[in-house]
Amino acid sequence: MTAIIPHHCHHFLSGGAPLTRLPNPSLHPPTTAAGFTVRTSLREDAPSLAVVGVTGAVGQEFLSVLSDRSFPYRSIKMLASKRSAGKNLTFEGKDYVVEELTPESFDGVDIALFSAGGSISKQFGPIAVDRGSIVVDNSSAFRMDEKVPLVIPEVNPEAMAHIKIGSGKGFLIANPNCSTIICLMAATPLHRHANVLRMVVSTYQAASGAGAAAMMELEQQTREVLEGKKPTCEIFKQQYAFNLFSHNAPVLSNGYNEEEMKLVKETRKIWNNKNVKVTATCIRVPVMRAHAESVNLQFERPLDEDIARDILKNAPGIVVIDDRAANRFPTPLEVSNKDDVAVGRIRRDVSQDSNYGLDIFVCGDQIRKGAALNAVQIAEMLL
Repeated sequence: MTAIIPHHCHHFLSGGAPLTRLPNPSLHPPTTAAGFTVRTSLREDAPSLAVVGVTGAVGQEFLSVLSDRSFPYRSIKMLASKRSAGKNLTFEGKDYVVEELTPESFDGVDIALFSAGGSISKQFGPIAVDRGSIVVDNSSAFRMDEKVPLVIPEVNPEAMAHIKIGSGKGFLIANPNCSTIICLMAATPLHRHANVLRMVVSTYQAASGAGAAAMMELEQQTREVLEGKKPTCEIFKQQYAFNLFSHNAPVLSNGYNEEEMKLVKETRKIWNNKNVKVTATCIRVPVMRAHAESVNLQFERPLDEDIARDILKNAPGIVVIDDRAANRFPTPLEVSNKDDVAVGRIRRDVSQDSNYGLDIFVCGDQIRKGAALNAVQIAEMLL
């Protein structure tokens, strides 16, 4: 079985015409957080890579992002479970065979991108580190470990400033949860200006957050419902098409689910602020691959909505779509397969005095900036 890695392909219910207001990465050479341009791919003096969970939705997107950004590498290993071993992948014109993940897989690997679930990360992440690899892990396994930096390159690159390739030592770096990344890409520039005291987040999360199987089930259910058939409910145990429901993460004793508490805890760690008040409600909606979030911010210092709009227009990785006259604001369709996070509905919170509160609406591609792109940007900072 041969799989061709797609280049920004559009999926049923997730595509649409490209948004012209978002920058086209092919028109502008990508730059790293350090400011230099990465132009080449296969190179003898470049790091060796491994992609763990390469056959999954995020694993496939890792490859797409690496190619789009011309990430330099001298070799790349395609790693997955025993079930997927032996499959063929084509990446940048070269054929690869998916290898079964073993401890020996990391011998000679400089950077390992992990997206195979928390249990695999817990088992093989430390093994990779012991063998000298720098692991960028997309699971929740190490996010709240005090010794592991939790990084969004546009937000807190300093957290991993001590980690570089060539030291001969392995490290773990955690990729934040998708909803946290998308939220903080928009909230952080405003936080730096006016200091957020309290943040209230409501998320509208896509199928992709639950993996490729959930995306396929949403498509299948949509067809079944339209044909008058009983929908197949295997991933979520209830109808997803033409419906929405509380996020499927386990509910904790405090009434919050795990997804909501990730937003709370990860925000405090990334902002290095244990006192910031965060509350969240996370909802699963029948959208294929881009999350939307309503974010209410309360500030220590006043922040006018026009100044906030200008701050966001100049923030890296952000595009502002805020046309009140045309009632045009961010949508999941417009940001699907895009790198930037879109922000709109920027307005003063009328329930708060003066300019001490703002409401914003944020959309971002869950697989791309919410996972694969952020991880590759972290890897770029290691170069």
